[in-house]
Parts: sequence; C-alpha cells; structure tokens
Amino acid sequence: MTVEELGEKAILILGFGTEGQATYEYLRKKWPDKLLSIADRQTAGEFSEDIAYRIQSDPAVMLNLGPRYLDSLDPYQCEVIIKTPGIPATIAPIVRARKTGCILTSHSQIFLSNYPKDKIIGVTGTKGKSTTASLIHHIMKHGGIPVELAGNIGRPPLTLIDTVAHGTFFVYEFSSHQLAEAESSPHIAVLLNIVPEHLDYYAGFEEYVSAKENITRFQTGDDFLIFNADFSVPAAIANRTKAQLMPFSVRSTPGPGCYLLSETIVRSSASGVEDIMKATEIPLPGRFNVQNVLAAVAAASLLGVPSPVIREAVRTFQALPHRLEPAGIYNGITFYDDSIATVPDATLAALEALGHLVQTLILGGHERNLDFSEFGSRIPPNIKTVILFPPTGNRIWKAIETHSKNPILPEPFFVSDMEQAVKIAYQRTGQGGICLLSPASPSFGIFKDYRDRGDSFKAFVRKLSNSS
Repeated sequence: MTVEELGEKAILILGFGTEGQATYEYLRKKWPDKLLSIADRQTAGEFSEDIAYRIQSDPAVMLNLGPRYLDSLDPYQCEVIIKTPGIPATIAPIVRARKTGCILTSHSQIFLSNYPKDKIIGVTGTKGKSTTASLIHHIMKHGGIPVELAGNIGRPPLTLIDTVAHGTFFVYEFSSHQLAEAESSPHIAVLLNIVPEHLDYYAGFEEYVSAKENITRFQTGDDFLIFNADFSVPAAIANRTKAQLMPFSVRSTPGPGCYLLSETIVRSSASGVEDIMKATEIPLPGRFNVQNVLAAVAAASLLGVPSPVIREAVRTFQALPHRLEPAGIYNGITFYDDSIATVPDATLAALEALGHLVQTLILGGHERNLDFSEFGSRIPPNIKTVILFPPTGNRIWKAIETHSKNPILPEPFFVSDMEQAVKIAYQRTGQGGICLLSPASPSFGIFKDYRDRGDSFKAFVRKLSNSS
C-alpha cells in the first residue's frame, strides 16, 4: 500500500510497542491532523510518561488501551489495520475484520511498498539474523556505501525513510512475524537456516517456514536470493523462488556462490574464483559464524564491494552482545553469555564452538513447545552440571535423562532466579572450566527479554565473584 493510498483510509495502529510508536510518528509527520486510532493491551499508565503524554495530548487520536483493546477492530471504525508483529493475524477479531473488508498491513510492508526495492537487503532465518545483517551493514560502511541498519537489530525503517540521503541502502533484519503479512520482497534476500521456533505463535513448523519464505516469495528474476545450501529447508525454498540464486556452503563448492574451501572463504562468479580470507581471521567463534560470514560476503559481492575491503571489514567486526559473548574470567572460571540462544540448535552450536572446557550449562525458560529430544541425545559428556529454569527446564532434563548416550549424566539443579543460578555455577565449575548461559529457550516470564536475561547473568557473575 502506497503512502498516498494510506492517506485516504481510516487507520488503526494495532499494538503500540516500538514499531507501533514509529508508525504513529511517521503517519503524524505525514498528516498532522489526520484522525488515527491506536489500540494496545497496555493501559496508558504502563507506557512511559513521554509516550503517554504524546498520544493523550494529540487531539486527532482515538485511544483504546487496556484489556478490551481488540474492540477497536470494528470495520466501521477502521479501513486499514497496521498490526504489530507480536499479534497473530489468526485471532478471531482480525479474521472478522478482514472478512468485512479491512486491509491488514504492517510497518514492514509499508516500508517495502514505499522505498526503492533495489536499495533493500533483507535478512531472515531462525538464528544468525542479527549478526549477518550487522556484518553486511559493517562491510558496506567500510566500502563507502551509504547504508542504514533496520528492523529487529536496528531502528524501525519508517523513522528514517524521509531523512536518509538519496541512494541509501537499508539492511533489514526480518523476523518471521514481520514477514508473515508481507506482500513484497526485498531486492536481495538473505535466507539462513530455519529450525523450529515460535511454535506457540504458529499452528506448526510449516506455517513458520511459510512466513519466512515471504522474504523471497514475491521476488522476480531481477532479484537475488542468497541462501544456506547446507540445510534442507532453505534449499527447498530456493527451489521455489523466481530469483537468481547465490548459495553459500561450508560443505560444498557452489558456483556462483560463496563457500569454505581448505578453511578459506571463497567467492565464485562468472568472472572467476577469488579467495577472500582465512576462516581463522574471523573474530567470531563457532562454525555457525563462518556461515554468517559467507552470507555477508555473498551480499557484499552482489554490491560490488572489493575483496580487500570485505576482508578488513570482517576482521574488524565486533561481536554483538549476548551472542557467545565473553562475560569475563572470575575465580578461574570463564563465563559466556549466549542468552540469544532460544532454540536447542543454537545451544548445540555454542557447545560445539566452545568445546570440551564447558562444564556448566544454564538452560531453560519460556515454553514454546520445542522438541528437546535431539538436544538430550547430543549433550556432550564434558557437561557436569546443568542449571535449569522453568518451565522448559523440566522437559530439557527429561530429554537428557531419556536420550543422553553419555555413561554419566550431568547433575541437575532447578532454579527460579539468576542469582541462585550463578551461585551454583561458581560452586560447581572447576578452575579452568567454562560456565555457559545458553538456555535453548526464550526468556519471557522471569525476564523481560533475552537482553535482560543476559545482563542479569553478567551482573551476578560480577557481583558474586568475591563471595564464592
């Protein structure tokens, strides 16, 4: 939907978090006096004072805040629903509104419809999105290309769309929720591996994959799909796209594409094969980060960034917080914060990256109906202690008990707060060992989000270092 079309419609902003607030500011800047409706399950008192004052003092805003906020989904009151990513489109009030003619869209789709497609690079997958998007952004900056980082890892793009210089690129990290209602795809789509996640939101894994596939579903033969050829789900999506393909792999040597050969990052194109850098030069631990770098190199190659610039940019890239982030060495124990690991595959990748020195593993969190069977079967024998948060901690431990092939199981400790978890970690981890926070579960419930969980972990690691 174009901005001009939006201007002619009655608009409801459904959900007033970060994206909803950015959407409001964008629309208000466009039309200072246009009547806008805002609905959110939070009451006015639960927003910051600045935000609450801003919307309550706006005479052209109709507010419906609190438990009955979905009452605003009345076709007589709104023609366009701009939905926040966290609200499923399958809930009954939205379904009814759409059946009566309401148009459902999103912040992401408005951006995709109103910014030059050839300047948009989209990144999605289950894990590695933020690192890959940030790597691409970092490489482009090094190459002198005007670029902004947007989406999950950056700012909502509508806050920037009218102020950036002409020709500016956007690297957009898309979550599945942001893609679910998309009707457009970026010019360059980057598709990492997809594993089960958000199964409390989607009807099943297939529906989750379908949302992710929207990043390439609407591409044409003039567009490009960069995808991880080592895994079946992105490979199957690549077989269905109309876009030109740019695979990357650590197991094979696709051409054109990017791959790992004799521990060297290589890019292949019609003009030949070129070595970019040694894998040992990548300042990020783990094989999964080699895959992230391959994806970023592929994107930079499509944009014409010279190989020496790519190499230097990757070498100077700094790891993002809460992604296998070293949290310090205290009392002879090395602590790592991998709070972003919200699925079992991510935790297994972290364990592989850090190796046999990991003795203590902090696991568990919010329930999303994930299967922990394979995790239980693959937990390495060097893990001596598992510290488990509810509610998934109980299921993780049962999976370890049932499926582990190790002759001796780790000792379990069930906890309900981070201070208790870190105290046990200090008591149970030996000198020279590693304690890893990599929960294989989301954070919601006990913690606000993965950042809050990771920050809490690091704070107690520091606080308790002198008392253990």
